[in-house]
Amino acid sequence: MSQYMVEFDLPDTMDEGFANRIPAQRLKVEELMEKGIILSYSLSIDRQKLWCICKADSELEVMEAISEFPLIDFMSPAITELMFHNMVAARIPLFSLN
Repeated sequence: MSQYMVEFDLPDTMDEGFANRIPAQRLKVEELMEKGIILSYSLSIDRQKLWCICKADSELEVMEAISEFPLIDFMSPAITELMFHNMVAARIPLFSLN
């Protein structure tokens, strides 16, 4: 399984149709994160770019996943296969039974 960076260009102005779909977008992203398809999801401060790291067997599989985004009609994606993607994992203290 490979990892892919998806970079989305967002519209300059976000109309009511866009804004109304944001809650559904968040739910879909959370669902795909729970399934392990999306590993990270980031938005630029100016709200012009969105990035996500996806885990998939092919670019086609990534395209199928992002096609489920409620905001996909407002975004222009570019998909790049990654050699690697390093992340800091949440550090949970070890539990001792002693």
